[in-house]
Amino acid sequence: MSNTDTSVWFITGCSTGFGRELVLLLRDQGFRVVATARDASKLTDLVTGYEESVIALPLDVTDGDAISHAVKQAEEKFGRIDVLVNNAGYGYLAAIEEGEDAPVRQMFDTNVFGLVDMTKAVLPGMRARKTGHIVNLSSIGGLIAFPATGYYHATKFAVEGLSGSLALELAPLGIKVTLVEPGPFRTDFAGRSIGASKTEIDDYAETAGVRRKQTFARSGNQPGDPIRAAQAIIDIVASPNPPLHLLLGAPALDLARKGLAAKAKDFDTWEKTTLGADYPDAVSNF
Repeated sequence: MSNTDTSVWFITGCSTGFGRELVLLLRDQGFRVVATARDASKLTDLVTGYEESVIALPLDVTDGDAISHAVKQAEEKFGRIDVLVNNAGYGYLAAIEEGEDAPVRQMFDTNVFGLVDMTKAVLPGMRARKTGHIVNLSSIGGLIAFPATGYYHATKFAVEGLSGSLALELAPLGIKVTLVEPGPFRTDFAGRSIGASKTEIDDYAETAGVRRKQTFARSGNQPGDPIRAAQAIIDIVASPNPPLHLLLGAPALDLARKGLAAKAKDFDTWEKTTLGADYPDAVSNF
């Protein structure tokens, strides 16, 4: 297979973590890769020796002009984008009442609106070719919630809903969508990639406060292996029938199942009340 026959991957947030490991694996397996980060100088080592198949571009996903420019450069270099991995994102620790407006909105701009803008930028080319794959990095925190990470959960719940609709809209066009939902992994997410409110209210010390301390304490000791996670993403993209939801790591699977069971318990317990909210003669048309 010639180099021009291999898939072209465009990945955001490649300076550390999943993004960086994914670039390394793809590069070494012969794929063509567009690696991006706000500071492209941090990606130099990913390109050295692979200049024909890997390019590094500066990209802040909250900057619409930068997105357009990066996509144009990628298409000029490789002719197309086959796989978009929306990996750029970060977390924020605060009880809801402690949350500060500016950093919360900034996180939404990156985690949600940046993802949307990147997706919209690559879709015209994918629609024209009737093929492609959008991989959106969500989290187990896109399925269940904990104290202290409510605002982060809100961004990932948004990504889940957007991706579900996107998958239905794109399926007839030959374009696939996958949500990647990792549990705790040994990346910088719980280190430099997470912010925290300056405000701390004593009444939340035993809920959000405890969660803050736990999050920082386990940084670097999480059970998840980012390299194995990156390979899992490559494998599902290669699959003829990739999932919409891909949980990564045993904690994610365990928590997701417990979350589903808790919801089912509420649904069943309150079934009579639920059904009693309809008109008596109503017929469901959904």
